Amino acid sequence: MDGEHYFSAQPAGELSLREIDVTLAGSPYRLTTASGIFSPERIDTGTQVLLANVPTPPPGGNLLDLGSGWGPIALSLALESPRATVWAVDVNERALDMVRRNAHMIGLENINACRPEDVPADLGFTTIWSNPPIRVGKNELHSMMSTWLPRLEVGSDAWLVVQKNLGSDSLQRWLTGEFADLSVTRASTNKGYRVLRARKKAAAA
Repeated sequence: MDGEHYFSAQPAGELSLREIDVTLAGSPYRLTTASGIFSPERIDTGTQVLLANVPTPPPGGNLLDLGSGWGPIALSLALESPRATVWAVDVNERALDMVRRNAHMIGLENINACRPEDVPADLGFTTIWSNPPIRVGKNELHSMMSTWLPRLEVGSDAWLVVQKNLGSDSLQRWLTGEFADLSVTRASTNKGYRVLRARKKAAAA
């Protein structure tokens, strides 16, 4: 991407669309991606590992895809939980446009693709699925986790996929030390990635 990070709000490069064939929630789809966003050629390996190792999402409530890219996680959530409201959150406006385009192509009406600041501040989530942008740096990553994980509803889970050699174990240790109300475990390991599960515990009496 000519040195441009996919987490830029407004990618500077010329828009170049492409169609790709993917399988989401067990069915094939032809979707649209674009230059200037994360993994436009395919569903990246980390996201594949996440989608293969998470349980069926809650049937209702607000579901969060944090760092949505062009939308494979958000689209999967929306397909599997048609009565839920899915929030696809990203800072990259071009990526959000692709989420909206793909949701329309599939006929999904339960996805809100928006920037972080456009999510209502009082909204809680019945699950969070995320392939977080590790390369933004540890401080920014920790800030993201501190912003969104406290918004999990009690008894709900966040599922995070992180490459082992990019700090999955250190992130697990940080989450455990930072959030007393989260139970953080390693749910699975595959293809060099860890899937972390963070469950929101009830407050102590």
